[in-house]
Amino acid sequence: MRMTEFRALMTTQFGPYRAASVAGDHVFAELGGLTADQALDAGEDPKRVWLAVCEAYDVPEKLRHGLPD
Repeated sequence: MRMTEFRALMTTQFGPYRAASVAGDHVFAELGGLTADQALDAGEDPKRVWLAVCEAYDVPEKLRHGLPD
């Protein structure tokens, strides 16, 4: 997964304003106590970060594997 797809999925799920807040403010245990933005900045795979977001926020199955066609 590329960073652009990660950001698009975040925006699709949360909307443009809340997506930024979730990525920058929520600390994920699955990411070692980092926010999504911190994990990405540290080089974590965007797919792993997205899956952590999915688990924490109960993202619908249709978005868990990427943007719908």
